[in-house]
Amino acid sequence: MAISPRRGESVSVLDAPRGRRGFGYVRAAIAAGLLVACGGVEDGAARAVDAGVPADFAVADAAVIPDAAVFPDARLRDRDAGADPGPDEVDDAGEPRLGAPYPIVLAHGFFGFEELGGSFLTYFYGVKDDLAAHGETVFTPAVDPFNDSTSRGEELAAAVDAILAETGHAKVVLVGHSQGGLDARYVASTRPDQVAAVVTVSSPHRGTPMIDLVLRAAEDERVREWVDGLVRTVGAPLWDAAGEETSLFHAMEQLSEEGAAAFNAAHPNQPGVDYFSIAGRSGMHLAPGPCASDEAPEWITRYAWERDPIDPLLAVSEAFIDGGFGDPYPNDGLVRIESARWGTFLGCVPADHFDEMGQLLGDSPGLGNRWSYLEFYRDLVGWVRAEGY
Repeated sequence: MAISPRRGESVSVLDAPRGRRGFGYVRAAIAAGLLVACGGVEDGAARAVDAGVPADFAVADAAVIPDAAVFPDARLRDRDAGADPGPDEVDDAGEPRLGAPYPIVLAHGFFGFEELGGSFLTYFYGVKDDLAAHGETVFTPAVDPFNDSTSRGEELAAAVDAILAETGHAKVVLVGHSQGGLDARYVASTRPDQVAAVVTVSSPHRGTPMIDLVLRAAEDERVREWVDGLVRTVGAPLWDAAGEETSLFHAMEQLSEEGAAAFNAAHPNQPGVDYFSIAGRSGMHLAPGPCASDEAPEWITRYAWERDPIDPLLAVSEAFIDGGFGDPYPNDGLVRIESARWGTFLGCVPADHFDEMGQLLGDSPGLGNRWSYLEFYRDLVGWVRAEGY
């Protein structure tokens, strides 16, 4: 892969559109209710609504790469002073578009959001602000919290259109957590000219048996309609208009093993877009075999011997997905490593599904585990830049 010249020193940080807001405790109560209604299990995907994007993509104060004496962190690129991103392509009107470094777009997963309760709780907890402090241009658009990745992907694509129009860049780099990785792949599949690279973090590319279990427990169509109605009723105040048209079971059907296979067939990797993936491992797994990587970046391998105690909220699902004695299916509590592999696999991080986005509220990943989610995203973006994106 060709490495492009490193670019200028000063980068404007753009605010993402303000996402659907709500109250975290209400969200937790809804999740608990859904678990009971569906037989005690969880997690799924996306939406089928008009892909409207808020117009408030306003440029915030410019963020300048700090002096090396203040931030001696070489993991984020050291841009050449005074250089601006150069033209990468021309658009349909023949106008030049800016090349690398491309804007970073963080795509949230199932039950996701940009903000809840104002800025009190963000999905990627504190990640955008941390990267912006290092001079990165980062967006965190919100899409329908519950729906399939075809619908959510269209919303994400509309957000990408707005980001490119606002920044003048030719492409973006999409970083998707959980179902957000499938949304990102949808955008890359349908608009490959707008995406330089896709990085997925613990995304269920081959589905998850947890979803199959939930679908079997709720086979009655009346039960599904009741649950979808409940989600829409509560979702309206929590996620604005998106919550009114959401469909929990559309999401789940696509995140089943059968549904994921159909999605993969419909949205294969596209030439000109590079795909990378990272998995999480928890429940004290080391999993050297399943975590064998196609590339071995130091910022992942340095944690090869770290173990992560599973979050109590994920203990039951982790045990179910694991498959029993002998460690046959190491996972992060919701997604098996084998399902998270896609494109060039970079390896595993010692984190559960919540740790990977800094939840809950930025807590540490577990006793004795040195892994840090903020450091992880800094390392990831630094690696992306070094690869020429």
